[in-house]
Amino acid sequence: MKRASGDSRRHLPTSPFKPPPPAPPAEQFDMNDRVSHDRYGLGVVIGVEDDVAVLVDFGSRQERITTPFNKLYKL
Repeated sequence: MKRASGDSRRHLPTSPFKPPPPAPPAEQFDMNDRVSHDRYGLGVVIGVEDDVAVLVDFGSRQERITTPFNKLYKL
């Protein structure tokens, strides 16, 4: 017996074949946001490049950090 094409299959919670969860959206940063970076410390966003990168002033240095912003957190 074949299933109808519109029926979806039930996935078991422990199945290794279940689809991966969707990726969370990238965090958005604006000018003058205070941020913290795991390597560089506290800083202020001084430039935003269309969801590609942000320029952050950490006091002693300026760094361009590209997406995904894994180690950059908004305060």
